[in-house]
Amino acid sequence: MWKPLPLLAALLAVAACAPPQAATPAATQTSSLQRNAEALQAKLRRTPQDAAAWAQLGATHVELARVTFDPQHHPRAEKALTESLRLKPEGNGEAFVGRGALANARHEFAAARDWGQRAVAVLPDSAAAQGVLVDALTQLGDDAGASVALQRMLDLRPGVASFTRAAYHFELHGRLDEARGAMERALESATTPDQAEFCRLHLDELAGRDRPPETYRELVSKAPSPEHLVKYGKALDKAGRSVEARAQYDLALQQLRALGGDDLTAALIAADHGDPAEALRFAEKEWAKRQSVFTADALAWALHVNKRSAEALPYSDRAVALGWRDPEVLRHREAILGSLR
Repeated sequence: MWKPLPLLAALLAVAACAPPQAATPAATQTSSLQRNAEALQAKLRRTPQDAAAWAQLGATHVELARVTFDPQHHPRAEKALTESLRLKPEGNGEAFVGRGALANARHEFAAARDWGQRAVAVLPDSAAAQGVLVDALTQLGDDAGASVALQRMLDLRPGVASFTRAAYHFELHGRLDEARGAMERALESATTPDQAEFCRLHLDELAGRDRPPETYRELVSKAPSPEHLVKYGKALDKAGRSVEARAQYDLALQQLRALGGDDLTAALIAADHGDPAEALRFAEKEWAKRQSVFTADALAWALHVNKRSAEALPYSDRAVALGWRDPEVLRHREAILGSLR
C-alpha cells in the first residue's frame, strides 16, 4: 500500500538541508539546451558510433520541444534515438528513457509505458525512467501501477519532477490538502523562474484562486500550447471578454487538428466551443487508446452535448471514481445529472 504522507514529510526534512541553487531564466535554459545539442552533434561528427551520445541528443530534443513548444524537435529526437538503438539495441537504458519521454510527449501512452518498463529493467535506479512510467500509467488509467512508480521516483529523487507528479496524483484522488503540500514542496525545490511560476500557477488553481488574463497571456507568449491557450481562454471568459476567449479556443483547436495526438483536449474544446459531432469523434478516438478518468470525463461530456446523457452517465461515474473533483469535471457531471432528472 502506498503511504505518501510519511515519505513526503521525511523528504521535507531532508531536502530543507540542501543548499539552494541559482535560478536560470527560461531563455537561458533554452540556449543551454541548444548549446548542448550542438555540442553533441559536433561530438557525433567525430564519433558517429557513440550510442550514448545519440541517446543524449534525442533526449535533448525532447526537452527542447517541451520548453519551446516546437514539435519540429520531435522528429529530430526520434532520428537520434533510433540511431542510438540501431547501434545498441539491447540494454540501452538512456535511449529507452528518451523513447518513452518522446512517446508521452506525442500522447502515445501505451508505447511510452512499454519503453518505460524496458528502461526500468535496465536502469532500476533511474528517476527519469520511473517518471516516464508515472506519466504513461496515469494517462492509461493504471492507478495502482502509477502509484508504485511514483513512490519509487520519490524515493530516488525528491525534487520538482517528482513532487509535481505527487501533487497531480493527490489531486486526482481528491486529496487537495496533500496536493497543495506536494506542490509547495515542488516550489521550494524549484531552480528556475519558470519552474517556480509553474508551481505557483498550480497552487493558485488548487486553491481555487482566479488569475487575471494577463498572467495567461504571458504564459502563452512563452509556450503557446493548446493547454495554455485554453487556460487563457477560460480566464478571458471569466473576465467577460468572450470574443477574445473564442479566438484562443479556435487557435488551440487549429493547432490540435494540425498536430494530431491530443484528441482529449480537442474533444473538450470542440464540445464547448465547436462542433458536438466532432467532439464525440475526438473523444471516442481517445477512449479507444486509453480509459483514464480524463478520457472518461471527455467522452461523458461529448455524449452529453450530443444529447445522449443517459449514455454519458456511466462515463461520468468513472471520471470521479478515484475522487477527482476538478471544477470542470463537476460542472460536466452536474449538467449530465441535471438533464436526467
